[in-house]
Amino acid sequence: MQNGRIGASPRETRHDFDDEATAQRYSEKLIAEKLKKGYVEGAIAAAPAHQQPVWAEMMMDEDVFWRIIKLFNWKKLGDDDAVLEPAIKALSKMSIDDIKRFEDIMTEKLHALDTRAHAKAGMFDDFFSDDGFLYQRCVVVANGKQVFEEILADPDQMPQDSEFECLLYLAGSAYERKTGEEFDYSSPLSYESGHNEAGWEKEPQAQ
Repeated sequence: MQNGRIGASPRETRHDFDDEATAQRYSEKLIAEKLKKGYVEGAIAAAPAHQQPVWAEMMMDEDVFWRIIKLFNWKKLGDDDAVLEPAIKALSKMSIDDIKRFEDIMTEKLHALDTRAHAKAGMFDDFFSDDGFLYQRCVVVANGKQVFEEILADPDQMPQDSEFECLLYLAGSAYERKTGEEFDYSSPLSYESGHNEAGWEKEPQAQ
């Protein structure tokens, strides 16, 4: 009979018994001891093996959106196509409606960051451009949910002199890979700079 622990450095103990009944009693004793320590009988056997996400079976929502963003391969920084590739591959397996919803959610995030305060904080050497501000907002979204939420709440954390324009083409690339056609779709909102009217209201003048 053999018994041991499952892990990176397994330990195996061997016992020899005169007959099968003695071996069975010893085995039952070991199991009883494990259960007393909190082990759940059959838990290891019942635990599913690690599985890769089945993107084709998912529906796009906020959680899935951020999971797609998290796939960016930052080890390939400097090669935008390579950075985006894992995300494009995953998104292209989803439905056309899901790809459009991804575009909508991305637009909503960029639109939310389109404020006077974020623009002011992101200025570099007192220079501002609409495109540059858009690409700065892309950096924020590309860095994931936590960074997005932190900078949305605190505009002073807005990055300066950085951009990630290629985020804007992720959904289009996934759609083209899936269908072979150009992505002719516009979200209800706009991510262009200055289109978040509430975010660009004039600051109240000091009394």
